[in-house]
Amino acid sequence: MACTTLAQNSPQDFVDAHNSARADVRVGPVSWDDNVAAYAQNYANQRIGDCQLVHSGGPYGENLFWGSGADFTAADAVNSWVSEKQYYNYDSNSCADGQVCGHYTQVVWRDSTAIGCARVRCDSGAIFIICNYNPAGNIVGKRPY
Repeated sequence: MACTTLAQNSPQDFVDAHNSARADVRVGPVSWDDNVAAYAQNYANQRIGDCQLVHSGGPYGENLFWGSGADFTAADAVNSWVSEKQYYNYDSNSCADGQVCGHYTQVVWRDSTAIGCARVRCDSGAIFIICNYNPAGNIVGKRPY
C-alpha cells in the first residue's frame, strides 16, 4: 500500500508550490493561515464519502482537485491549477475560448495573501485536495496581477 509522507503534503509544500507560480509573474508570496486551513480541512472531511468537486460556497476563494490511480500530492494539485496559465490572456483578462483558467488566476491573485489547504483520501481511494484563499480572488473586471 502506497503511503504519502506528510513531507509531500505539508503546509510548506502547498505554500512553496503557490509561491513558485506567483514568483513567475512577480506577485508577492502567500503565507499559511491556520484558520483558513481549518476551514479547508473541515470541508475536505465532508467530501470523503463522495469525493465530488463541489465548491463549499464559503467566504474564501477556492480551488479543488480530484485524482485517482496515484497518490497525488500538494504539488500535483497546485501544478494542475497552474497548468491553466497557457490559457490565460493578460491583455484581454480572459481565458482562451473553450478553456478554463480561473484556478490559475486564483493561485496568482495578487490580493490573496493567505492560504489554507487540506488533502484527504476518499472512501473510493481517490484523493481530494482543496485550497482556500483569503481574501478571495477572481474578482470580475480585475486582473490577477
